[in-house]
Amino acid sequence: MWTCYNPVDVHAGCGSLQALPRLLGARRAILIAFPEATGLGLVERIRGLLGQRLAAVETGVLPNPDVAWLAPMYERLWRDHADVDCVIALGGGSVIDCAKVMLTRPAHGGFDELMALLEGADAVPAAGRSHRRLIAVPTTAGTGSEVTPWATVWDQARARKLSLQLPWTWPQAAIVDAELMLSLPHEATLASGLDALSHALESLWNVHRNPVSASLAVSAARSIVSTLPRLLAEPGRPELRERLATAALQAGLAFSNTRTALAHSLSYDITLRHGTPHGIACSFSLPRIMRLAAGRDPALDALLLSVFDACDIDEAVASLSVFLEDLGVSVDPVSYGIAEADWSDRIAQALAGARGRNFVAAA
Repeated sequence: MWTCYNPVDVHAGCGSLQALPRLLGARRAILIAFPEATGLGLVERIRGLLGQRLAAVETGVLPNPDVAWLAPMYERLWRDHADVDCVIALGGGSVIDCAKVMLTRPAHGGFDELMALLEGADAVPAAGRSHRRLIAVPTTAGTGSEVTPWATVWDQARARKLSLQLPWTWPQAAIVDAELMLSLPHEATLASGLDALSHALESLWNVHRNPVSASLAVSAARSIVSTLPRLLAEPGRPELRERLATAALQAGLAFSNTRTALAHSLSYDITLRHGTPHGIACSFSLPRIMRLAAGRDPALDALLLSVFDACDIDEAVASLSVFLEDLGVSVDPVSYGIAEADWSDRIAQALAGARGRNFVAAA
């Protein structure tokens, strides 16, 4: 028996940003965007679509949202705009994660309450309490956050990663318009595309895999492997941007049902300690993890072979390794501050974590 669920109203394709006014309706919204959005003309474009319905704009989002700067933003937006009941997130995963943090109305006074939720406390709605809704507009092809309920939050001062998931952190709607991704720089295109590939493969070697998630993941992974190198060579081609955006969306829909697994579990410490971009940190280990997953489930093996048009797992692993290395991504843990002698210990620690327990080898 299996189930499949995703409540996000998805609007995709070049030009789909035009759906934003209709999706917002009569509500007013706060726009949360990345710093360059103003210079790129994206803030004015949103303002032109929404007019007076745009109540506020925040563009001070940094990579890997940290509680140190999320707290004052949270306090300010609830103090100054408590009557605004929608947030529009325009940007990559960090922007969408930041926006999810801004959805929960404080019952008793502030960010301390939200910190308790980030640290695992149960959410207990207070009398008359309401929450903002989220419309996610990704400008990268990779995050998947536009169709998932999770927000990754960092507490750098205590060297820890926190995660927020509440019933209302599912976006109400997602607009995936590849035209918004045409100006994405090379490094961000690479990292976000590899993040999407990791989402796809992680949802395959996963104890929660189901036929729908598997179909989406295989289609996504095949498309990313064939499209990403071409897009990096010709970044101005809209059809390649749209193809990668569709694949990233498919991967997001897949792991919205399975969560991620071992590669993501390994990645967080690497990002925290060395500043390695998330998409690189969670993808360099994929060949090794594929080999670890091999032979445990014939159906999984068949799915992985179909992604790489391979005759056996050795060929599939080699194909994935060459794919990454050709993109300039080392598959050697030493490149990311992990001694080869420590790799097995890292794997054991990751398998014991929440994401690691999703890995098929842990079943």
